[in-house]
Amino acid sequence: MFIRTDVKERGKKSFKANYANCFLVSVIHTLIAGSTVAVSSRRASSSREFTETINIDTTDEKTMALIITLLIALVSAVYLIFLIMTAVDIFLFNPLKIGCSRFFLLNHSFRPQLGELTYCFRNNYLNSVLATLLKNFLISIGFIIIVPGIILTYSYRMVPYILATNPTIRPVDALKKSREMMLGNKWRTFVYDLSFIGWYLLSLVTCGIVGLVYLKPYKMSSNAALFEAISGTSQNTY
Repeated sequence: MFIRTDVKERGKKSFKANYANCFLVSVIHTLIAGSTVAVSSRRASSSREFTETINIDTTDEKTMALIITLLIALVSAVYLIFLIMTAVDIFLFNPLKIGCSRFFLLNHSFRPQLGELTYCFRNNYLNSVLATLLKNFLISIGFIIIVPGIILTYSYRMVPYILATNPTIRPVDALKKSREMMLGNKWRTFVYDLSFIGWYLLSLVTCGIVGLVYLKPYKMSSNAALFEAISGTSQNTY
């Protein structure tokens, strides 16, 4: 069991001691986390925007053929971009997110270098890719019925930190270990997340400024402290 106030206090103290680097890492994490979401949402709207902007007499067969050809080309291009961004997310962004997790773990004990973001590329890269891919796949399946997706999100909450501290662990074992760690801790972690709601509201009121310059690094630092509290590990063990 962990004490929520202790976790948040440790997270706050650590990120304030190395604010500049923590801020940079949190900005990088925000950018890579939002890129795929933006592309996928754009894919859904592209075809609709195309058809809405066309104002041509569709009774002519040649015109119809041209429209269909252009529409197929547009949809194909959008899906190609989506596939490329998905590949970038799997093989580049996900390992970088694990690197961000490692940075904040190490930051509790000393001031790590930004080079920690590339940790996965130097340490059993394929394991990190496969474990994250499996985690995201299972959570996506769970969200078909919503509630199981939420439960699985919390069950696999610790996977990035497990990979950041033990890159040689098998992907299936990383997921299994996270489930074991979160037994009895899912609800407490949910309440922990809710305890930041005031900061999220303040971020909303300030058009995201508070979230960018304070909440994001504070939350990521606290999440790293949460992993240490639940796992009983510290920087000296990895």
